[in-house]
Amino acid sequence: MNVTEVYKGITNIYNGGNFSANESMGFPKISTRLNMAINIISIVILSITMISLGCKMEISKIRTHFLKPKGVAIAILAQFGIMPLTAFGLAKGLQMDPIKSVTVLICGCCPGGSLSNIFSLAIKGDMNLSIVMTTCSSIAALGLMPLLLYIFCQGFTGLENAVPYVGIITVLVYTLVPCAIGIAINHFKPNYTPFILKAGVSILIISSIIVFALSAAVVKDVLWMILMPDALAVSMLLPLIGFTLGYILSIICRLSPQCSRTIAMETGCQNVQLCVAILKVAFPPHVIGPMFLFPLLYITFQCTEALLLAMCFRCYQTFKPPAEDYQCIEVES
Repeated sequence: MNVTEVYKGITNIYNGGNFSANESMGFPKISTRLNMAINIISIVILSITMISLGCKMEISKIRTHFLKPKGVAIAILAQFGIMPLTAFGLAKGLQMDPIKSVTVLICGCCPGGSLSNIFSLAIKGDMNLSIVMTTCSSIAALGLMPLLLYIFCQGFTGLENAVPYVGIITVLVYTLVPCAIGIAINHFKPNYTPFILKAGVSILIISSIIVFALSAAVVKDVLWMILMPDALAVSMLLPLIGFTLGYILSIICRLSPQCSRTIAMETGCQNVQLCVAILKVAFPPHVIGPMFLFPLLYITFQCTEALLLAMCFRCYQTFKPPAEDYQCIEVES
């Protein structure tokens, strides 16, 4: 089955064959130039995010956690075990249609995002573990994300051969290049790192505003499709379940409270920039429709819930100061 047949098949599944390709899902026609502009800006946002992530990473920290890999191993298990399975369960339980299901699965199978580093700091987590886990999960996603998508898509009629794996792998490979550049800059020219991080934040904000404005102009008439109850429910439950089960798994594996909090944040916080880039670049606009904006809905709930958890933790600390747990070690029995 070639790519054209795959897209035609998934579009027909969604529409019951009632629409032509350009009218799929009631999605308005989008000019080639505008579509290309949104794609390019999405890639720019992803590149800046990954360069910034690389600039936060130190080779010595990677080496330290590789020598004692238990924390990272549990974190990777939580990231690529809990989130994809939860996404699959929610999509199945809510009986989502194929387009929404594949969108939720891609979001659930994405590696951890850089926002988790910020929230880990807010809950006084292990920052070394947080940054190493984000980096390692981004690298591991190159093999695990396509594999998990293939496995879980078998559970949805019509999605078995309808996911553009080549496009997804291409985007994943691309993410490793800016990340490696960031690591190299931080290792060989560390004095440039603060400037790159500050400039990156400014460019990231401007680029995000532009792509959001362009996307809103395109999907304004069908924006309601990502605000349906099933999409809202997934956006609310997926990060919350990730935070909760990530913490429980860490406690079961007898990691310290500091490491458990870190893994909880890393599990629930997905790389939404990568998710947007995959949905926008790997799928034609008439197939994915407005669902490429689903990650923006997800990140809204993700940040809200993470902030509430951080506030609860800070309030708890005022009444009961935490024990010293500044190393990612097993809890003594």
